Amino acid sequence: MKSGFVSLIGRPNAGKSTLLNRIVGHKLAIVSDKPQTTRTRIVGVKNYTEGQVVFVDTPGVHKPTHRMNVRMVDVALDAMRDVDLLTLIVDVSVKPGPGDRHLLGLIKDVKTPAILALNKVDLIAKARLLPILDHYRQAHPFVEFVPISAADGTNVDVLEKLFLQYLPEGDPVYPPDYVTDQPDRFFVSEIVREQVLQLTHDELPFSTAVVVDRFEEPGDEERYTLYCTILVERESQKPIVIGKAGAMIKKIGTAARQELERYFEARVHLDLHVKVKAEWRDDERALDEIGLN
Repeated sequence: MKSGFVSLIGRPNAGKSTLLNRIVGHKLAIVSDKPQTTRTRIVGVKNYTEGQVVFVDTPGVHKPTHRMNVRMVDVALDAMRDVDLLTLIVDVSVKPGPGDRHLLGLIKDVKTPAILALNKVDLIAKARLLPILDHYRQAHPFVEFVPISAADGTNVDVLEKLFLQYLPEGDPVYPPDYVTDQPDRFFVSEIVREQVLQLTHDELPFSTAVVVDRFEEPGDEERYTLYCTILVERESQKPIVIGKAGAMIKKIGTAARQELERYFEARVHLDLHVKVKAEWRDDERALDEIGLN
């Protein structure tokens, strides 16, 4: 039996969370086209006949501009240590830049074997793939190179077989029914934040967070009762989230509630409020509240 930890690392929007969700078969990480969607480490476990793989999804590595970003990058860098295998996920649909060179520099001194997953191959012509492959082949001694599409599943099964091939022998780390280490409160805040990302303007994602104020499990009414606060940094952002006559926050709440009911497989009462908290991204206590440790 094989067993071990595989860290998924890469630049923002490389497709790490999409890949994790596809492999594990559960929506563990929210996905959007906005950069820096994933803010903390998320563990996902998958059992195979040959063994167990514990995946560690991480925030995209980027240049920190706030204390929040510093914590995010620290989480990603920590995930490179104490794992059995690294998987660098590269978005081949965008031109490599300084951020990609920075990431290659970070893994240069890491002794852990690394697989290169060239993601989003469904978006480019095959002829464009070869020079990208050559570039990374020269940049780092990757043990394997796999062109994939996390979106449509191309070669994801090939990648999974390689994970098991390179992991050490050992007993499973977690029980067979274990899926993730994150609590339900985490998924509540993330599902609400996902709808904020999808439904509001581009200037909001970086300066928005969601705090779960109350989490009541089903009682006599057989429904979850959830109270959440959406944090924004400036007064001018509050009307964007609320919308005209409350239309936007109602839309966010309806979409989030439907997603939460699918997640819990139960009825959900969701109550949302918007609060302005200036500079929360540099506030250590606020970062602790949203679980960005």
